[in-house]
Amino acid sequence: MIALGVTGHRRLAEVGKVAAGVDRAFEHVVAAFGSMPAAVVSCLAEGADRLVVQRALALGVSTLVAVLPLPADDYVDDFVSPDSKHEFRSLLARADRVIMSGPTGTRTEAYAAAGYALVNASRILLAVWDGEQARGRGGTGTVVEAARTRGLPLAWVHAGSPDPVTHEPRSLGERQGTVTVERLPPR
Repeated sequence: MIALGVTGHRRLAEVGKVAAGVDRAFEHVVAAFGSMPAAVVSCLAEGADRLVVQRALALGVSTLVAVLPLPADDYVDDFVSPDSKHEFRSLLARADRVIMSGPTGTRTEAYAAAGYALVNASRILLAVWDGEQARGRGGTGTVVEAARTRGLPLAWVHAGSPDPVTHEPRSLGERQGTVTVERLPPR
């Protein structure tokens, strides 16, 4: 079974460009593997995780695997708006399987453990990412690094990360939504 892991930024600029990039990334995956992935593996965080999960389910991926860094009732507190909390709970209820990443000491350690569990449950990684090194443990850069270390194919949708001070989403301009692949044949 082809399981596609998802990682990415929580706040996205130009969501339409990113969504189009996600669709192009899926085209690369189908071209490389001959079919749509059978499963999407996600931590169901706001932003990129949910965008990719929604696109995957709409495109016919039949199985959703949720990887949670914390028990659901604790993790949901990381989502601010009632709509976001509802969306998380709806997607979690839709999950065919839930993986708990294991007990850890801090939230940061829990997020890092979930990232490694996501990579271990995946055969390919789709990252919605700015391409920059990790700024801390458990973020998108850490997950991409773990996937590269394991030799997983990568479909990377270029997307700006949030501003570190204001947390507002940033665009990469013309590169926003473009796709780079690693260890996948070019289309």
